[in-house]
Amino acid sequence: MSKRKQTEVAIEKIEEQEKYIELIHRMNEDEFNKTGKRKTFYIQTYGCQMNEHDSEMLISMLESIGYSQGISEEMADIVIYNTCAVRENAELKVYGNLGHLKSIKKKRPGMKIVVCGCMMQQPHVVEEIKKKYNHVDLVFGTHNLYKFPELLSNVFDREDILVDVWDVDGEVVEGLKSNRKFDVKAFVNIMYGCNNFCTYCIVPYTRGRERSRLPQDIITEIENLVQNGVKEVTLLGQNVNSYGKTLDEKDRIDFANLLRKVNEINGLERIRFMTSHPKDISDEVIYAMRDCEKVCEFLHLPFQAGSTSLLKKMNRHYSKEDYLKIVEKAKKEVPNLAFSTDIMIGFPGETEEDVNDTIDVVKKVRYDSAFTFIYSKRRGTPAAKMENQIPEDIKHKRFDRVLEEVNKISGEVNSEYLNKIVEVLVEGSSKKRNDIMTGKSRQNKTVNFIGGGENLVGKLVNVRITDPKSFSLNGELVEVIR
Repeated sequence: MSKRKQTEVAIEKIEEQEKYIELIHRMNEDEFNKTGKRKTFYIQTYGCQMNEHDSEMLISMLESIGYSQGISEEMADIVIYNTCAVRENAELKVYGNLGHLKSIKKKRPGMKIVVCGCMMQQPHVVEEIKKKYNHVDLVFGTHNLYKFPELLSNVFDREDILVDVWDVDGEVVEGLKSNRKFDVKAFVNIMYGCNNFCTYCIVPYTRGRERSRLPQDIITEIENLVQNGVKEVTLLGQNVNSYGKTLDEKDRIDFANLLRKVNEINGLERIRFMTSHPKDISDEVIYAMRDCEKVCEFLHLPFQAGSTSLLKKMNRHYSKEDYLKIVEKAKKEVPNLAFSTDIMIGFPGETEEDVNDTIDVVKKVRYDSAFTFIYSKRRGTPAAKMENQIPEDIKHKRFDRVLEEVNKISGEVNSEYLNKIVEVLVEGSSKKRNDIMTGKSRQNKTVNFIGGGENLVGKLVNVRITDPKSFSLNGELVEVIR
């Protein structure tokens, strides 16, 4: 299908959903006029920034049909769980919450319960919900998010569960609005899906294969965001370094050149991106980070394990030495570059020597932060069938060793900020104290400071760090930049 035809089809799909939005909106307004009460929704999001952004779009749809955001599952008219399949704990929380809602729905039969997202792309999960949680009203997956208004309209007068999960990759549907979580920052998807098939990961099976958005659609979305006050965007993809590979030749640009194009947008102050796969990050991307003044000095570069033999079993396509060379290159080209990463402990066959290799990488890179997690089997992945699964008690002991080193180094890195002046994009007041403002530095550090008040929200300011903590920086306002 040509890109023009895809655009026409996407417009038709959005227009079709607008009809359902109008239909439900009229129903809700009639109800509001009779009762004086606005119907509410509650949405719980699990997993990555991609899921967060999907929830922003769901919230926009719900608000457009006349629902307001509630504060609890117990009192909401619609409860939505946007699920993640990457970690077992997230799945268990979803099942636990669904069980909790069963008795609540008996008291409030008009409540609608919706489960969507990555978990739903797994047939055994859908069967589990149909069998044990038949009080759920609607189940859909990751490929047909845009159909939510239509699906919701079909469950109002329905007693049994409606399941609409597609087992094929959906094409990119442009035009979906989002209720952004922050006024000054926004997530922007540049691509969907993943082609890497790491042996531990379920994402290619739940999010589908890679599909890149057209560069002009991305630019237009960011320009519109900037016009509405957004100062910082985070470009999202399961592997942003693969961006552009699925585009037609006449539209194709790579990720490095997309960064350069986004950097030219007037009024935009900052650019971030994630996630970068080490096997695909190119010198050109590093040079673009160096050359583009709006690209922040922060790189999330998951290494998962420091052992080359484990990386091979994981199907990561790089060695420990390859990874360290990338870090060395990036640090050389981009001054003051901060790193974060993902670290997996307890992959099948992992040895004490492998753990030592992981700790060695942590020491050499000196990460500003790291998401350290314990491997858990994901049904349908090759790693789940591997021999030499690591006992849970050993996993936890190794996890504690690695986490101790990660936290020690992160604290040392933060201590080096004492008396330094950092640029901060102000996001709002602190949750703990209204007289303390908070924001992020270019290195993605949370910075809390005294001075200026709410009128600084959305401004770039300089802050002198007076009290560096292990996981944040405290300081005082020096000046407002703009």
